[in-house]
Amino acid sequence: MTVERRPVSVSDFDGPTPSDYGALKRHRPWRRSKGNFMRAWQIHQLGDPWEALQLDDVPSPEPRPGQVRIAVEGTDLNFADILQCQGSYQVKLTPPFTPGMNSAGCIVAVGDGVELAIGQRVTGSTAAGFGGFAEEAILEASGCVVVPDDVDAVSAVAMHVTYGTSWFALHRRGNLQPGETVLVLAAAGGVGSSAVQMAKAHGCFVLAAAGGAEKVQVCRDLGADVAIDYASEDLYQRVMDETAGRGVDVVYDPVGGDYFDIARRLVAWEGRLLVVGFAAGRIPQAPMNHVLVKNYSLVGVHMGGYRVADPTPFAQCYEELYELLRSGSIEPLVSQHLGLHDLPAGLKDLADRKTTGRVVFDPTR
Repeated sequence: MTVERRPVSVSDFDGPTPSDYGALKRHRPWRRSKGNFMRAWQIHQLGDPWEALQLDDVPSPEPRPGQVRIAVEGTDLNFADILQCQGSYQVKLTPPFTPGMNSAGCIVAVGDGVELAIGQRVTGSTAAGFGGFAEEAILEASGCVVVPDDVDAVSAVAMHVTYGTSWFALHRRGNLQPGETVLVLAAAGGVGSSAVQMAKAHGCFVLAAAGGAEKVQVCRDLGADVAIDYASEDLYQRVMDETAGRGVDVVYDPVGGDYFDIARRLVAWEGRLLVVGFAAGRIPQAPMNHVLVKNYSLVGVHMGGYRVADPTPFAQCYEELYELLRSGSIEPLVSQHLGLHDLPAGLKDLADRKTTGRVVFDPTR
């Protein structure tokens, strides 16, 4: 398995531009020379994906109205992909199916009513939330973001959900201000690493908490002002010491569970606790008398909900994110860049919490 433990930057770009696409379509190994088939990792029987996935030849999917088909150059790995394969995800899928929730690549076919064009590079969520671990995938055109020519597909898909989530959390929901103090939990993970970089780019003082010496070093490399190993240190005491007993203005919490119980005690007067997710598994309860007495806010963050309730902020979100990427203020952390045959091992590493930042599947490798 190919492992690259470094950030991916704009300067690493070697992907296709629209003008390159014709030659790529003729010469890339993803396209079969006979028949309209592609290779795809499929689940035929529910189970752990590192054991149950099979690499099959399957027909290329046809886009329906409002959809596009892309030649996949990157699909990110998520815990939800594992849950889908095991049959324990909130949306139950019937085998056979190809997991993979977010992909980037060049458009090779469009359905009726689509304004995007063949040859454009886009990133977005796969139709119905699966299908990305393949050489081609279907995306909903309404959710696609056009990838600028100077951004590679791996960076685009690595930042699409994670940095998008942090933009909505910190700026849309958290009203983050320069100079504020931010505590990021699980700061070496996908959304956590993006929150560290984005809070620093906004001029904030960032305390990053992660488990284990290696992940704490990742937090330092991301630019955190203070890196805390909550596997060996007292998180509450360390944060209070670093803030002279005041606490923090904003907590970014994608973990929940016991860490939420600690984090809520660390929110300063009129602070905000951003509820991003529940990676720990337990959905915590907040005592409302504590919220009242300390006068802080519990703020829910559901980026996907904006697709239905109010999609207008997405244009601003990605415009600002790509500008931050170009300026070097953020660099998506891609700890593993997997080739076509490396996917099962990559999902096992993700399940075993051996990864940092994002892991990206690239069937062209």
